[in-house]
Amino acid sequence: MAKVVGAKPIEVVVMNTLTTNLHLLMVSFYQPSKTKYKIIIEGDAFPSDRYAVQSQLSFHGFDPEEALIEWKPKEGKELLELEDLKSILDSQGDEVALLLIGGVNYYTGQYLNIKKIAELGHAKKCMVGIDLAHGAGNIQPNLHDSSIDFAAWCTYKYLNSGPGSLSGLFVHEKHAQRKDLPRFAGWWNHNKETRFNMRQPFDVMEGAEGWQLSNPPILSMAAIKASLDIFEKVGMDALVKKSKKLTGFFEYLVNEIASDTIEIITPTNPNERGCQLSLQVKNADKNLHKKLTENNIITDWREPDVIRCAPVPMYTSFEDVYHMVTILESLL
Repeated sequence: MAKVVGAKPIEVVVMNTLTTNLHLLMVSFYQPSKTKYKIIIEGDAFPSDRYAVQSQLSFHGFDPEEALIEWKPKEGKELLELEDLKSILDSQGDEVALLLIGGVNYYTGQYLNIKKIAELGHAKKCMVGIDLAHGAGNIQPNLHDSSIDFAAWCTYKYLNSGPGSLSGLFVHEKHAQRKDLPRFAGWWNHNKETRFNMRQPFDVMEGAEGWQLSNPPILSMAAIKASLDIFEKVGMDALVKKSKKLTGFFEYLVNEIASDTIEIITPTNPNERGCQLSLQVKNADKNLHKKLTENNIITDWREPDVIRCAPVPMYTSFEDVYHMVTILESLL
């Protein structure tokens, strides 16, 4: 799993589910004071991220209406720009304790510059966390080199492990030895050497394993292991290389349709997206998505007007993409 996200083995553990892990990480990395307590998320963050952050603010006694800052696109735009995040931090950074940003936006498919986000946040002495639900197995985020403090992701999108399967968690090596960090404890983040002694005082493990609580569910682990065996064989470099070609081919074909009904809102720069293209449907209702499904084309509808399409390189062919666009054109 560490290779999939560009981390060191000591920085990664597989446990729990995504939002649970985000909460456990915020126990350690969201430590607000009376003057430095605000949290920045992207304006169209995935709802579970928003709910998690709002509840953390409330738990610590802050009003989410005042303490939650949204990094939004410019008016009339769909995509986020780093200069707007910098402006927020320039004006309010001294009050910001944490940035929790989706590395790949679920709606637009925009892949953000994680390293630059970390630099901007750390310059204002903020902690920086990334939700990679739509990134792990899709893009190579190089988490260690990015210097972010923590990240979490699910395994049931690009990592093929089934809905509700386990989550991955990253804590940067710079925090590996920090036993002073507040955290919740359980049997499974106690030192392996004395864990079965049963009567030893708590001795937290180094690295990401120090955030575990319980024995993981082994059946879910088996699904992840089977998937990661394939990722290990293929390698993220080969997957990303094919992904860029495959998604570029998909983009080219959609643009060739030249329809006034759909528009691609995902960035055109291959380095600013994974394999997702979000097709914005003008005067939208869900009918086009339903018709694609009836033609055995599996896409995803997101309110109010986007069909998310993901030619996943692990198992999608160029012929599959051509077939999909041919059907899309006939439906339009």
